[in-house]
Amino acid sequence: MTQHDRLLIIDFGSQVTQLIARRLRELNVYCEIHPFQNVTDAFLADFKPKAVIFSGGPSSVFADGAPMPPKTVFDLGVPILGICYGQQVMMHCLGGKVERGHGTAEFGRAYVTPNDNKLPLLKDWFEEAREQVWMSHGDHVSAIAPGFEVYGTSPNAPFAITADPVRNFYAVQFHPEVHHTPNGKKVYENFVRLAGFTGDWTMGAYRNDAIAKIREQVGDKKVICGLSGGVDSSVAAVLIHEAIGDQLTCVFVDHGLLRMNEAEEVVSMFRDNYNIPLIHADESDLFLGALEGMSDPEQKRKTIGKLFIDVFQKYANEIEGADFLAQGTLYPDVIESVSFSGGPSVTIKSHHNVGGLPEKMGLKLVEPLRELFKDEVRALGRELGLPASFIGRHPFPGPGLAIRCPGEITREKLEILRKADAVYIDQIRRHGLYDDIWQAFIAILPVRTVGVMGDGRTYDYACALRAVTSVDGMTADYYPFSHEFLGETATRIINEVQGINRVTYDITSKPPGTIEWE
Repeated sequence: MTQHDRLLIIDFGSQVTQLIARRLRELNVYCEIHPFQNVTDAFLADFKPKAVIFSGGPSSVFADGAPMPPKTVFDLGVPILGICYGQQVMMHCLGGKVERGHGTAEFGRAYVTPNDNKLPLLKDWFEEAREQVWMSHGDHVSAIAPGFEVYGTSPNAPFAITADPVRNFYAVQFHPEVHHTPNGKKVYENFVRLAGFTGDWTMGAYRNDAIAKIREQVGDKKVICGLSGGVDSSVAAVLIHEAIGDQLTCVFVDHGLLRMNEAEEVVSMFRDNYNIPLIHADESDLFLGALEGMSDPEQKRKTIGKLFIDVFQKYANEIEGADFLAQGTLYPDVIESVSFSGGPSVTIKSHHNVGGLPEKMGLKLVEPLRELFKDEVRALGRELGLPASFIGRHPFPGPGLAIRCPGEITREKLEILRKADAVYIDQIRRHGLYDDIWQAFIAILPVRTVGVMGDGRTYDYACALRAVTSVDGMTADYYPFSHEFLGETATRIINEVQGINRVTYDITSKPPGTIEWE
């Protein structure tokens, strides 16, 4: 297996630390995020980073128990880049000074001008005499550490860019990872170049390494995989099948809450294209019977989650000798499971997954995607030859149409919703907008409205169109459809779907809303 050069991101609690990792992965550099409290001397000795980045964070170096890196990190002899709080903590540890805000805080857009643009970290910067950056700091560096020089300033940050090129230590007060710093990617390109990374983190290399790891972990045992038809589980299943062939069995649980023709599409893709052993468990009557008349969204989610576990276990028990459960866990899931503070977070809504199954069934986990971001999973899917229609699919929630049907669930409403959703997605595809949108769907509302069709009165359901743009689903904004598109789509839905006589468009961003309605 290939031993990739590794970059360590020490997380001090910034809300955008994941963006640093994404920028580096885009440069074919393998990196991992670890909270500062986990980065010990022993960890560093084992990890052997080729370079280190200190993230930003909300803390002050003056606070009791302020986050700090281990002192030995500065003795590794590798390049280090400090960002925002990362700059302040670097100066604090190396003999500089940090002061509290006192009128020098900066939040938002700022402009940095150069003192000396010959620093390798700033290659291709300052071609327009100044660079727009994004600042978000209260405290500020008031004196740089010995060996450092100033290479860029902003009105409220006289040490916006500092460096000690001899030791390959670099520090910036702004956030180059956010899109509000338009030329920020160049900083990361230059940093990994001067650190000697060769860009060997490719999906072709990952595919080969993952296959070798799966074979080593599984041996001659059997693996079961809960297949949803989404990108993550589909890519995981195809990758594992390439590694161990018929030792893998997929279980596709059809809970009756899928979109139009979805079950047939998923089953035919896997049976026709990959010949992967697949159990198609049609349990729609069980799920819909349990959900009939149910209106509370949390009750819906928990009912579906419990039934899914029961059904999955029933079919998994039929597979003799299964020792492993495959899951499509992604790297953001891993990061979020090791929180920066270790404290509890508010539950906005329960998530439908197979949590608890490995322990309950005595299974060991196979998680071949746990080092990847979503865009890397799609790239791996292309590497594995999955159809483009599957790789580019919009996310679809585990509880399916149940949470797009606010209020009571009935078979009639689900059928209306399926037909309307199919028309909506067809419209988006016809207009060439599908790949520009993160997620699009329809919610059927728990109200009926009066309408007129021909010379007759109607009293049918209203529906809400939803379409959002996003990078990772954590935040989202509504897609700016033209009025012509919305009018055309509303006309088609009302004409082609019996049971709907009113169409609205949801223009709520996330936050304050969520992407799904429940």
